[in-house]
Amino acid sequence: MPKEKPELSDAMRAKMSRKTPEKNPIKGTKFTIAVSSAKGGVGKSTFATNLALALKKVGCKVGLLDADIYGPSIPKMMGINEKPKSDGQKLEPVIKYGIQCMSIGFLTDQQTPMIWRGPMVTSAIKTFTQKVNWSGLDFIIVDLPPGTGDTQLTFSQEIKIDGAIIISTPQEVALLDVIRGIKMFDKLGVKILGLVDNMSFFTGDDGKKYKIFGEGGVKKTAEEFQKEFLGEIPINSEIGRYGDEGKPIVESDDNHEISKIYLNFANNIKLTYL
Repeated sequence: MPKEKPELSDAMRAKMSRKTPEKNPIKGTKFTIAVSSAKGGVGKSTFATNLALALKKVGCKVGLLDADIYGPSIPKMMGINEKPKSDGQKLEPVIKYGIQCMSIGFLTDQQTPMIWRGPMVTSAIKTFTQKVNWSGLDFIIVDLPPGTGDTQLTFSQEIKIDGAIIISTPQEVALLDVIRGIKMFDKLGVKILGLVDNMSFFTGDDGKKYKIFGEGGVKKTAEEFQKEFLGEIPINSEIGRYGDEGKPIVESDDNHEISKIYLNFANNIKLTYL
């Protein structure tokens, strides 16, 4: 006679029926777009701030979350020096240029180093996503730090990311980190919207284009990994100047050739999601 199957205990049944927890979307937002690079110094924060402002210009309600705990750039680039208000339970985002903003840089002196271990960084990220009164946003743009560590894992595994844009310069050393970033997002199941070739060239007084960091590397990498190539952003001294003044180029001059590139990105994102 066949042996009877052993009965399952209540604990075993509960374990087998337990579903994988769903990622928690950021309340008050429809879509979360991460801006990543895996490499520092490629203009990721500049891209994130100007993309957020461009989305506002095309009629979207936008938030900007600076997730770089160790090196926050948003306070300087958006010209924000005030601290967020709090009712003891939640923080209110600081509104600048019509954008709801949050950064660890709002809570500390800009010259104070954040000498924190990973769990403290993760806790801060969860505070910014769960205990900030984001309100009525079509998009929240998340400026991720360089690397493939705790912050990226927290957003990818515990928070709903609807798409990631990867920024790079054409240099091979930068592209090595981009490849790591692509593989990280693919492994974690995050949709990559595409790659952007930043600081791709500058135009000299003679009208010629000078590609000082190399040529075609970002587009080639996008093709190799079957990702969309979103386009190029040239070097322009006014980008850095406006950022240092706390009024990014899209907000300062939306007719500038660089601003028009960002507005094109924003229109494409708007058409994709809304």
